[in-house]
Amino acid sequence: MAAIPRGKVATYGQVAEMAGMPGAAREAGHVMSRVRAEQDLPCHRVVNKTGTLAPDFAFGGRERQRSMLEAEGVTFLADGRIDMSRHQWGRGEQLTLFP
Repeated sequence: MAAIPRGKVATYGQVAEMAGMPGAAREAGHVMSRVRAEQDLPCHRVVNKTGTLAPDFAFGGRERQRSMLEAEGVTFLADGRIDMSRHQWGRGEQLTLFP
């Protein structure tokens, strides 16, 4: 996750695949829910494959996550989802779990 740049997002499935666990998107989300704030990982940059934000209990709520992403230049569609065609990390970039 540390390698996901500002202005880009990755899906839970991408994170699982980078961790060597393809198909384990749900498990990746569970592990991320246990990341401590002092680890300073950009967990707010990991989203559902459709560009949907995290559940309300994460990041202080969807609006907080949206605000964090917008501050990094991420844009949203009219229905509130992230514009994945513009912001999904891995479109031409090398994907690695650790920088």
